Amino acid sequence: MRILVIGSGGREHALAWKIRQSGKCEKLFSAPGNGGMSESAELVNIQADDIKGLLKFAKDNNIGLTVVGPEVPLVAGIVDAFRKEGLAAFGPSGELARLEGSKVFAKEAMKRFGVPTADFMVFDKAEEALAYLDTRQAPVVVKADGLCAGKGVVVARSIDEAKTAVKKMMVERIYGSAGDKVIIEDCLSGEEASILVISDGKNVVPLASSQDHKRVFDGDRGPNTGGMGAYSPAPAVTDEIFKKIMDSVIYPMINGLAKEGKPYKGVLYAGIMLTQDGPKTLEFNVRFGDPETQAILPRLRNDLVDLMEKAVTGELEHYRLDWDPRPCVTIVMASGGYPGEFQKGMEIEGLRDVKNMRDVMVFHAGTKLGSRASDTRGLYITNGGRVLNVTALGSDIKGAIDNCYAAVKKISFGKMHYRKDIGYRAMKV
Repeated sequence: MRILVIGSGGREHALAWKIRQSGKCEKLFSAPGNGGMSESAELVNIQADDIKGLLKFAKDNNIGLTVVGPEVPLVAGIVDAFRKEGLAAFGPSGELARLEGSKVFAKEAMKRFGVPTADFMVFDKAEEALAYLDTRQAPVVVKADGLCAGKGVVVARSIDEAKTAVKKMMVERIYGSAGDKVIIEDCLSGEEASILVISDGKNVVPLASSQDHKRVFDGDRGPNTGGMGAYSPAPAVTDEIFKKIMDSVIYPMINGLAKEGKPYKGVLYAGIMLTQDGPKTLEFNVRFGDPETQAILPRLRNDLVDLMEKAVTGELEHYRLDWDPRPCVTIVMASGGYPGEFQKGMEIEGLRDVKNMRDVMVFHAGTKLGSRASDTRGLYITNGGRVLNVTALGSDIKGAIDNCYAAVKKISFGKMHYRKDIGYRAMKV
């Protein structure tokens, strides 16, 4: 089968790496891909949001399965466009992708289906949101309604900070139309966890639990990012808690949508806060997590292509997954300044030193191939905020962390930044 992976980040590299291991994969393409993905896929110069271009490529090249990595094309309805032309695409419809594309849509669905979440209010006028904040006590959470690349959520420790967030979103329009509406909700406290499942519209197959680190600096300080590292499994998610999450969050959402005649197919990602009152839902995403995927897929022993095919065709009943029991850790090596302004074009050194390390993988995110006269083999240069995902398995969580950092220390590029405490929460459990 000829397979197309859409996207260019570390998540897509991990997907391509796993798909390439499948006996069902005859030829793999990635659009647009990144420098590192050229080792396992043929790169296609079509951007992830160019639905017409991607559809034409899939039809012209007899693509048997298209795997959509990022949320933007999913929200734009790429799966609907492919299905209309009789092409298999892994992911939800454009309407259901609004579970990520609109936080208001997601909150209303949670309320409708009884999914536990923080109490909230929705505002489409800044003055009303600001007046409401005068009636509240900190901390509160302010969320832009639309897609903001993981950066549209502010946990405000004071009412003044919350008001500033509202003004930036709704008045200064730092996120454009994504700030047309904002949600102001109670601030939940506890351990966070990521629960990803695969659904065929009626059946659900859960993936291993994981936990990521959103803040840019050690000790969970600084602004939110797309994610600075992750590990799987999450020790805080015991078997009992996992069952509670499935019973109170995942099944109500999947079954509720099915009863409304809107079967959800693809990945459903629930961001969960493990509170003293039980698991509560922070958000839903409609695609594989990034960087959670980089920590989950190295542990999966099943054929990923087979799993995704069965989700598309509605054949996941009784499907079971087999997991490597060893923990896996992934660490993001980022450009200095991320998630703010950063420079590109830095030469990356040390990748060849890591390549033969046992149980270590490097998934590229913001890289592209460069060249220099003295090196006919070419080289990799930085081309984004999150540059690399250095990933390692270990006999226990400490072993995985140690293996990962041993590999990180062999790699360097100008002004690089990475957290030194990825996995610290797992060590406390």
